[in-house]
Amino acid sequence: MDMELEGYTDMKKVVSYWMEGEINNFIKVWLSVYVSLSYCYLSGKIVPKGTTRLLSFLPVVGLFLLLPLKLHSMHLGGLTAFFIAWLANFKLLMFAFNNGPLSDPSLSLPRFLAIACLPIKLQNSQSENKNQISQTEKGHKSLMNYAIKGLLLALLIKIYDYTHYIHPTIMLGLYCFHVYFCLEITLAIAAVMARALLGAELEPQFNEPYLSTSLQDFWGRRWNLMVSRILRPTVYVPVLIWSTNILGRKWAPLPAIMSTFVVSALIHELIFYYLGRVNPTWEVTWFFLLHGACLMAEIAVKKSVKGRLHLPRIIATIFTVGFAMITGFWLFFPQLLRCKADERAFAEYVAVGAFVKDIFKALTFYT
Repeated sequence: MDMELEGYTDMKKVVSYWMEGEINNFIKVWLSVYVSLSYCYLSGKIVPKGTTRLLSFLPVVGLFLLLPLKLHSMHLGGLTAFFIAWLANFKLLMFAFNNGPLSDPSLSLPRFLAIACLPIKLQNSQSENKNQISQTEKGHKSLMNYAIKGLLLALLIKIYDYTHYIHPTIMLGLYCFHVYFCLEITLAIAAVMARALLGAELEPQFNEPYLSTSLQDFWGRRWNLMVSRILRPTVYVPVLIWSTNILGRKWAPLPAIMSTFVVSALIHELIFYYLGRVNPTWEVTWFFLLHGACLMAEIAVKKSVKGRLHLPRIIATIFTVGFAMITGFWLFFPQLLRCKADERAFAEYVAVGAFVKDIFKALTFYT
């Protein structure tokens, strides 16, 4: 009985910390982000592009690398780290040289702030290329699709009550789907808000990755599409141009691909540090290097056979998704467990649930 009371008291402490300390820090962090980006917006109007503008942005880039350290939760901290330490910083580096989505001189300050922090595409239906619009629409899914994934996510959370009876390998598989469902649903909610407030579209994050038929299809067209779009102009294209002069057009994409995976690996290690505050063991880096090497081999084989060899779609999907999951079990997800991501995420769900219950109680009392 005493242990049960102690566990209940610990959970109350988690709820109290979540609702008071973490949310206050979250508000302060994002106020700092908006003030900093407003400075970058004004600097972009005054300071010429190039090295001078880059130097004026570097303090903000450094600040965005430090701000996630103010947050400790999996959801608020993880998403904040992803949006500002990765997306915003890379977009600012492009903007320093008048490239990327922030370089549009017609952007208002609210839209500049939104585009800098989030994977947003503005809806300019009269002037946008029709193909670009069709690609954005293709990434959106029906309400039923999201409803089903929401129910599956709720089912996964309930299954965690029985983790002591489930084999660890099966749990790793469930974590794969948890990450996928959680990210897609969170970004879908953000998409609705962006559409309502700014008349903007959130870029699709996933395109049914479980249907991938190759690593090229998985990484390039289905998984984490925001990252692909941000790494392509900042890493892939510059390395491709450089390597074309050395290797020729046929083989130039190979070092460009590996360079992209190296940068992605290092940024993921940084995100994992924000989540766990533990020194990296570099398994996550090896995960991305392995996938980069295998993708290079896959492309080299495709170039060699020139379309003469094709696996049946179902076999290709099983091999691709199976390889992604097995290597994830081996190198990627153990690092999340090392950060106690599952326990902390569940505690945050409990905190949110308790907060919602308190709101309903207060509304009922005053009604």
